[in-house]
Amino acid sequence: MALSRRALLAAVAGSTLAGCGPSAGGGAAAPAASASVSEAAEASAISAATPSEPPTPAPTTPTNPTAAPGRPEPTRTELVARYGGTEPKQWGMEVAGVITELPAGESATALTFDACGGPGGNGYDADLIDFLRKRSVPATLFLNARWIDANPDVFEQLAADPLFEIGNHGTVHRPLSVTGRSAYGIAGTGGVGEVYDEVAGNAHKLAGLLGRPVRFFRSGTAHYDDVAARVVADLGERAAGFTVNGDGGATLSAAEVRQEIAAAPPGAIVICHMNHPGGGTAPGVVAAVPGLLAAGRRFVRLSDVLR
Repeated sequence: MALSRRALLAAVAGSTLAGCGPSAGGGAAAPAASASVSEAAEASAISAATPSEPPTPAPTTPTNPTAAPGRPEPTRTELVARYGGTEPKQWGMEVAGVITELPAGESATALTFDACGGPGGNGYDADLIDFLRKRSVPATLFLNARWIDANPDVFEQLAADPLFEIGNHGTVHRPLSVTGRSAYGIAGTGGVGEVYDEVAGNAHKLAGLLGRPVRFFRSGTAHYDDVAARVVADLGERAAGFTVNGDGGATLSAAEVRQEIAAAPPGAIVICHMNHPGGGTAPGVVAAVPGLLAAGRRFVRLSDVLR
């Protein structure tokens, strides 16, 4: 049976949900101690890359590339003024404003793949993407700014492929919190201004590369508080979570990935990773998807069913 979001907290405790650490090799679950080391390294890198509140404002883009037509994007200063005194009431992977499944009655499944970038996270699973193309299986790809910088040619190819939808996976891959809460040892954003930097920094980058705004955002580790989720919405994107954790943060074996994806119910959003070639994700997807297709399961990008 597929892991629920709550069961996942216990099942992958000590591992990075977004698969940013070095590959466990062959897809086997990495020991908790090894995961902690990679998380600590990333947390240190994040701390060095992102100053404490208030950091230098992110560069502004006069055309407001992420804003919806007719609605100007709020500035960093405006959002800090709007939410700076608001205390969050929820924290985790299931909070108000975060999409965790497809609309009621939807029988399709949405496959989503994260590429979080940074130390140990800049790989590209070409076997996975080649399989999706061969079987014409659409997917939403959540890409971090660091991964894009490390893979410019691959990004261009993926962005040009109508089979895939590009989503925003943040600027430096941080859990989204207005109070600095952490997840899996990765330091969260330390205030509303840092939430803006994490979301808008990569949103502006993607809009410039794609020539259009992206519609969906997934935070590093898929953790949010409810105030941060409201900031995402104000910036014109929808905060995405998941229903089924398909690869345990890129730590599950191929057999385990196959089991989780094959058991995904209709209407599920499945999270996996596309930045760990040689792990269990690609062979697990290859093993699971044909059976679902044969049974009549339809696969969609998030934007195909979410307006």
